Amino acid sequence: MGSMPNTTVAQPPPQLDLEDNSRNERAQWLINSPEPPSFWQELVGTIKGSFSSHGRKLSSSTTMGKRAMSFFQGLFPILSWGRTYKASMFKHDLMAGLTLASLSIPQSIGYANIAKLDPQYGLYTSVVPPLIYALMGSSREIAIGPVAVVSMLLSAMVPSLVDPTVDPIGYTRLVFTVTFFTGTFQAIFGLFRLGFLVDFLSHAAIVGFMAGAAIVIGLQQLKGLFGLSHFTTKTDVVSVLTSVSKSVPHEWYPLNFILGCSFLVFLLVARFIGRRSKKLFWFPAIAPLLSVILSTLIVYLTKADKHGVKIVKHIKGGLNPSSVHQLQFNSPHVAEAAKIGLISAVVALTEAIAVGRSFASIKGYHLDGNKEMVAMGFMNLAGSLTSCYVATGSFSRTAVNFSAGCRTVVSNIVMAITVLLSLVLFTRLLYYTPVAILASIILSALPGLIDINEAYNVWKVDKLDFLACLGAFLGVLFKSVEIGLLVAVTISFLKLLLLSIRPAVEQLGRLPRTDIFCEVDQYPMASKTPGLLTLRINSSLLCFANANFLRERITRLVTEDENETEDTAKDGVQILILDLSNVLNIDTSGILALEELHNNLVSQGIKLAIVNLRWQVIHKLKLSKLVEKIGAGWIFLTVAEAVDACLTSKLANNNSNF
Repeated sequence: MGSMPNTTVAQPPPQLDLEDNSRNERAQWLINSPEPPSFWQELVGTIKGSFSSHGRKLSSSTTMGKRAMSFFQGLFPILSWGRTYKASMFKHDLMAGLTLASLSIPQSIGYANIAKLDPQYGLYTSVVPPLIYALMGSSREIAIGPVAVVSMLLSAMVPSLVDPTVDPIGYTRLVFTVTFFTGTFQAIFGLFRLGFLVDFLSHAAIVGFMAGAAIVIGLQQLKGLFGLSHFTTKTDVVSVLTSVSKSVPHEWYPLNFILGCSFLVFLLVARFIGRRSKKLFWFPAIAPLLSVILSTLIVYLTKADKHGVKIVKHIKGGLNPSSVHQLQFNSPHVAEAAKIGLISAVVALTEAIAVGRSFASIKGYHLDGNKEMVAMGFMNLAGSLTSCYVATGSFSRTAVNFSAGCRTVVSNIVMAITVLLSLVLFTRLLYYTPVAILASIILSALPGLIDINEAYNVWKVDKLDFLACLGAFLGVLFKSVEIGLLVAVTISFLKLLLLSIRPAVEQLGRLPRTDIFCEVDQYPMASKTPGLLTLRINSSLLCFANANFLRERITRLVTEDENETEDTAKDGVQILILDLSNVLNIDTSGILALEELHNNLVSQGIKLAIVNLRWQVIHKLKLSKLVEKIGAGWIFLTVAEAVDACLTSKLANNNSNF
């Protein structure tokens, strides 16, 4: 197995000379490509791109006024679509907003109860964040406000720092601080285009997490449904059921249970009717508000609160008060608050972006995830300063908003104004609202969080994904929210790590009558070229984690191919063609592995040809002088060109020997 000589005696045909010159020219395009942008250039470009309107790049000739307008349109999309807004659209948005408010008011009070906050904070959260999102958000259908999962997450993690029953004011202040950190992290994710961090919580993990959270939230509503005064602060199913079994014999008031279950049946029937008839979509939307009104009248007229029925009592009304001075940055718990804020940011963004994209796909437009993160971040920052806790997009309320025929986010503005009017005018009327009704409203919304069909689909498609789904479900159910999230992220990360450190190396062959090279295992009709071994690395990174594995794997494949060909042919592998088209970047460990591979092949009399080096990869190989060691003549633009060049060189070599 000798290497190809640099000169030949036989004169190749003119057509071969033309092909060689053309291949050399295209190879030079690759080798002489300009330097890629530096890290800081990419960072600055990323931040600019976050604010450019619709992702347009502005030319140097663009005036300062147009640049400023593009910036503000990127930051506030309402400036773009607001100019074409028509009165006919407002009619639909008005009806959708009023319908949305009828659902948001009772749900917001219930979710504040889950978060262990006073009822008014849930209503506050349905005022300021939706208004900010209407200015900065790009989704037309998403409904903003408090949601069950995030409320449960806060109630599971913050009480470990400050007990809400012992120090309710300190607990509330810490929740505002967590909300501030949540908004900060969300804005940073969007500004620096770090949305991939949210993707570590995979779709399968979210399915399991949501299902586990729904069951935990449902079990916690037993406190309100039975009218219990003493209840565990833990969220796992064993602690909750133990607390219920101990408290029910001593504290159970049957009227709470009867009232709650009666309206729960009413809400579920309304939900069923709404699903069966699209024309009656409004019925399940207003059913929670009707339940609150009717149950409040029943308790007031029958004086049921004197017979053990627990009521909401006083709800503080009025405009959102400022909470700027309540943020606790000097608290000993500030580090823990930042950690909870980070977790809340990821969970809230995951739910909001999933909801927004699902409805955007129905309407046929694209939702920019990074701009959504910026909008969510600023709305939660503003919310933390105006007595709100973490807000995000709600699937149930967004579905109602969509069904009600909303055209733009003006429906959020209508909803926020309606809730604000309720805070100013009607909070006193909610004094006799039974707590059991809030529990039944929350319970009626939980079935939408449990998607058994999707869990089954995950099982059919990917067993490792289902393991993440199951881990999140069991972790939330039997331990805690953070443990469930940690298990899900750990399994997803281990799956990613396994694929990264053990990437596939596939042998390529030419499809008949084409210049297309594909994996021979997938396409058995693809033919191998005698004397050539063509391999492709199926990994986006060639780095410290997989460099040695890939070097050893490629060396083993060369040896195995040599043994096979020597049994059937005179010559073994003469040239190894390495396709790096999938490798987007490389580090020093990867470069060293390539250099060692090259030296090992040279010692065996085998030449190394490299194909389709990406921008960052060719730049780093030139800086490390590896291109010079391999030889610029052994760098090719495509696999077909590399194979043809090697066959031409072998033909010339055979002619010279002849």
